[in-house]
Amino acid sequence: GDDDSGPPQTPPVLPAPTVPAPGDVAKGAPPPTAVIGVISVPDVMRISAAAQEAEQVLGARRDKLAQDVQRAQAGWRDEQQQLQSQAKGLSSDQIQARERHLQDRVLTAQRDFRNRNRIIQEAAQVSLNQIERELVQIIRAVASAHGMNLVMHSEQVALHVDGQDISRQVADQLNKVLPHVFIPAENVDPEVLAKSGTMPTTADEARAQQHQQAGDAPSEPPPPPSVVRRPQQ
Repeated sequence: GDDDSGPPQTPPVLPAPTVPAPGDVAKGAPPPTAVIGVISVPDVMRISAAAQEAEQVLGARRDKLAQDVQRAQAGWRDEQQQLQSQAKGLSSDQIQARERHLQDRVLTAQRDFRNRNRIIQEAAQVSLNQIERELVQIIRAVASAHGMNLVMHSEQVALHVDGQDISRQVADQLNKVLPHVFIPAENVDPEVLAKSGTMPTTADEARAQQHQQAGDAPSEPPPPPSVVRRPQQ
């Protein structure tokens, strides 16, 4: 139509500076023939006793936090209604003082709830990191045992045949070597625990990877990108 208020129908014409030609690339050796395996990490996590334990423990903490938030919100509403019903018998200064007191309580409680939620999320990350680090090693070991040099997520594969899916074997091995994970206690802040020096931290892992990238002899191959929390397609 003649309405020019909508979005343009064609993309804008923009500058397109020239880019250099890449030139020829020297020939190199071909990669090894692919021996392919597939794995469903969600299936492995559903079978994992450690993953289920973590979800049960942390799910209960999330539920408890949600119940505490609901109770607090109900209490704030009741107090606000009570203040409104008593307003006729109070001076404006008294009303403002009680409103400020209620607001301070609400803000303090909200900060506490946000902090508790952070602690739960970080405890979940601590638990998941243990499973992920073990899973990376197990996938490598199971794939090697079958002569596989390429393992793909089964959710990305339209077709595979018997013998290529290593999910069950990986899950069984995971349950064998990691039936439980360390879950920080409910009243323990994971960030405070990390500063206590009582156990390795993610900072130690980062430093080790930096040393490997700098050319130091690695004690083991660097881990691939996350297999548990991979980007959704």
